[in-house]
Amino acid sequence: MIGKLTGTLSDKNPPQVMVDCGGVGYEVQVPMGTFYNLPALGEKVSLLTHFVVREDAQILYGFGSPQERAAFRELIKISGVGPRTALSVLSGMSVADLAQAITLQEPGRLTKVPGIGAKTAQRLLLELKGKLGADIGAPMGAASGAQSDILQALLALGYNDKEAALALKALPSDVGVSEGIKLALKALAR
Repeated sequence: MIGKLTGTLSDKNPPQVMVDCGGVGYEVQVPMGTFYNLPALGEKVSLLTHFVVREDAQILYGFGSPQERAAFRELIKISGVGPRTALSVLSGMSVADLAQAITLQEPGRLTKVPGIGAKTAQRLLLELKGKLGADIGAPMGAASGAQSDILQALLALGYNDKEAALALKALPSDVGVSEGIKLALKALAR
């Protein structure tokens, strides 16, 4: 099994990249979070991988962090969730956001990902509870009740997960809900 690739980034075509390792080009499917953090073409790159062998294809999936690969592996263990769906989930939200959605049991955040319906979202939350959470998404997984309420308010106001999470990180840890929402909205207005 191929566990890691280190070589030169020779092509980028989302969600696929090509890594040249000593004259052999490996086509690797990557989530968009990893894709956006890749270096420029011709630069050295290192990706953790997961190799999938099917009857009709052999596909290599690449990840920029061990947490992302671990989340991918947990997702594909779930019945009805294949590598393509897992890649879509990790492209639609960061590992920390996924961990937080699981910890707080929020199916609405998962249904925003293309290809994830209400039933699949509920199944993901049920199957991943306790397996993917505070350990993988440590900064966001340990959100207090006030932070959770602030986050929900920002999401309800139409901000996306990343904007809301960034605004939440800028807040003091002991802030109250109403004051936190005001401060977050001021930060987002800049």
